[in-house]
Amino acid sequence: LVVIDEVQRLPKLFPILRVLADRRTLRTRFLILGSDSPELMRNVSESLAGRTESFELTPFSSSEISVNAWDKLWLRGGFPLSFLAKTDHNSHIWLRNYIDTFLRLDMPFLGVNVSTEMMRRFWTMLAHYHGNIWNAAEPARSLGISETTVRRYLDILSGLYMVRQLRPWHENLGKRQVKAPKIYFRDSGVLHTMLGIQRRVDLHNHIKFGASWEGFVIEEILRRNAGADAYYWATHAGAELDLLLMYRGKRIGFEIKRTDAPTMTPSMRTAFTDLKLDKLYVVYPGKLKYRIAAHTKAVPFLEISEALKNTT
Repeated sequence: LVVIDEVQRLPKLFPILRVLADRRTLRTRFLILGSDSPELMRNVSESLAGRTESFELTPFSSSEISVNAWDKLWLRGGFPLSFLAKTDHNSHIWLRNYIDTFLRLDMPFLGVNVSTEMMRRFWTMLAHYHGNIWNAAEPARSLGISETTVRRYLDILSGLYMVRQLRPWHENLGKRQVKAPKIYFRDSGVLHTMLGIQRRVDLHNHIKFGASWEGFVIEEILRRNAGADAYYWATHAGAELDLLLMYRGKRIGFEIKRTDAPTMTPSMRTAFTDLKLDKLYVVYPGKLKYRIAAHTKAVPFLEISEALKNTT
């Protein structure tokens, strides 16, 4: 096994790797590490088509840390030097420097031709959309640019794994359904830094407290089910479902609640019936797993993977 890091810095390697990968007499394999960029993926697709398998390497997830440290993971995010910092303040400083370096150096290197300050303003504004349905008109007016440009900025941050656009699910239900994506920051530490949150007390008192928890849990679920088709669902009448996962041929719904004892709501009943869910899990930060209704369970955040494994 040959490991090559920062491969995006030497694109001339790709034609050579193609020749080496095609040798029949040797079983050498190559682990290529690097930042995903349009140029990198173009080189991979042109030179190594049919010879590669790609994996997304994420920051720490809750399955990789102590079970007692998940609240620190939520506050600081999963980047190792942020999560492992001695204090929350040190973590916040590291994240601020990371964001600044990413904007000034990494994005231009990855081929993103956007003003650093304009992207900083957009990214900061986007933090206030976390957990909300996307509408390009408002940020376009605030930044004095077109909606097309705003959508391009959003696609850039999505392509660089900073933001997730959770797609809407819609089908013929005889109801007006929302068809715009919802926006989530993929790392909670980056979100909190953009919002000026440094400490747990700041997070608990912030207006984005519930949305932050929702995005953190959704990201954890999707990391553990890479490749699964994921959506949210909402109607203009107010019914909604935080996450719809197509899992092993079944429709599994998730509601994310930051309460001590979640119960069934009219919105959840509507989602269960209209979407013909096989299971509905209400994920919350407690310790007890219990049944709320038929095919509906409250599941502690740390047990969600086990619950999915038992889904038949």
